[in-house]
Amino acid sequence: MTESHHDVLIIGGGAAGLALALEIADRRTVTLLQPSPDARGASRWAQGGIAAVLSPSDDVDAHVADTLVAGDGLCDEAAVRFTVDQGPAAIEWLLSLGVPFTPDPDPNAGYPYHLTREGGHGARRIIHADDATGRAVIETLERHVGAHSGITVRHDLSAIELIADTDGHCRGARCLDTADRLHSLRARDTVLATGGASGLYRHTTSPHPASGEGMMMAAELGAVLMNLEFQQFHPTCLYDPQGVPFLISEAVRGEGGYLLGAGGERFMPNIDPRAELAPRDIVARAIDTEMQRSGLNHVWLDVRHLGDEAIRHHFPTIHAHCAARGFDLAHTPIPVVPAAHYSCGGVGTDLAGATTVPRLYAIGEVACTGLHGANRMASNSLLECLAFARGCARRLAERSTDSTAPLVERPRGTEHPSREMIAELRDAIRSVMSTRVAIVRSDAGLEEAAHLLAELSERYASRLARSIPDADTANLWHALRLARLTVASAQSRRESRGLHHNPDCPLHADADPMPSRIYLGALEAS
Repeated sequence: MTESHHDVLIIGGGAAGLALALEIADRRTVTLLQPSPDARGASRWAQGGIAAVLSPSDDVDAHVADTLVAGDGLCDEAAVRFTVDQGPAAIEWLLSLGVPFTPDPDPNAGYPYHLTREGGHGARRIIHADDATGRAVIETLERHVGAHSGITVRHDLSAIELIADTDGHCRGARCLDTADRLHSLRARDTVLATGGASGLYRHTTSPHPASGEGMMMAAELGAVLMNLEFQQFHPTCLYDPQGVPFLISEAVRGEGGYLLGAGGERFMPNIDPRAELAPRDIVARAIDTEMQRSGLNHVWLDVRHLGDEAIRHHFPTIHAHCAARGFDLAHTPIPVVPAAHYSCGGVGTDLAGATTVPRLYAIGEVACTGLHGANRMASNSLLECLAFARGCARRLAERSTDSTAPLVERPRGTEHPSREMIAELRDAIRSVMSTRVAIVRSDAGLEEAAHLLAELSERYASRLARSIPDADTANLWHALRLARLTVASAQSRRESRGLHHNPDCPLHADADPMPSRIYLGALEAS
């Protein structure tokens, strides 16, 4: 095993990790792990845009209020205001870097860039780069990161666990290279920017979803995990079982798209006065209910009434992708289905991204900051990445004294894992989570999920522990334990709130809801 020493180690190369690297690199040297293009995570696939108060007719209080409503009573208002306040400056920073946001051709527009509207927002405040905002942001940030002399990007290393010392501090990460050789990266400060846990489910909106690896690496060091039960399902993923997952942006509904049921009629106006622009938890449940009622595997998204020219102008990427897969967005409704999209829970942090473990930080989807509460509002995620990257950079600039406590060593396996075993276990986890811990849960289903996952753990834990570590085996071990903690969190919430909907306890429990908190030790007690 090789050993190297680093100042700031950032694990994850999506929007949060890249933004933090640029924010801190003028003051501290940075090593950023981005093992492959896939490690750009969900950020790259974000279509809709970034929510920020940019129009003269909008204001911070309105954005805060909309976010609090979408979060269904569980947001931390201080975190919401902290994030929303930084929106305009964050967008100006991206513009200064050269992100090609879409201009507004209207000479009378109050803001020079086009602003669209998405579910839960009471105003047009989503700035975007056509319908491929994530790709535009990531490619721009990568260009600047690559040119900065204070940032070293490692494409050859994947983190599998964090390094702890006997004082309980994080001291870096143990990683594998492409030949599965182990490397110890000692660091003064370590930042997780590893994404969420949508990969626990069979159907997701990302071709390469994370499965909560960063969350569990933090939990292994004693970090608190929060609100794991709030997994967001995006209402509209293209339904094409033979193809790769493809998100149909919420902006399509924001520009006037309709959801149609089996009879070709809209069903959302009968469910919520905001219709297709209701928050995602409401729309996803409504689609799930319509699918159960009709027996279909999907509903339909119809934008024909917008006209071919407007569709091609606003949604060139979506139009081209659908056409390549045989769906004519401009002339026929397209089949859509909810799919796992975003983890509102994660590693608990403060407004600087600091976790409960000294020298360990978490930003982006891996973190639970209090911004999203029980349901993330559309396009607040990229905003969160930018806001908390800036907050984390300010904290990291306050360099602290190095720890000298001895490192904690862990035993290593000696057996090569079976590819068949890995595929079998991953499929079993996703099957349990997708059928029993998805859009609608029940007491019986959660109890069955807990039992089945405990059985899987009993059957496979010792085999995984004996395995010589590789990236797949390490990620699978993280996924299995996070699935069990997610079920435990869902069982402990005796109410329906936001993304956690349980007909056995359909009402809000009280007027002062609390976030759920859980530690890895909960598995040992179960």
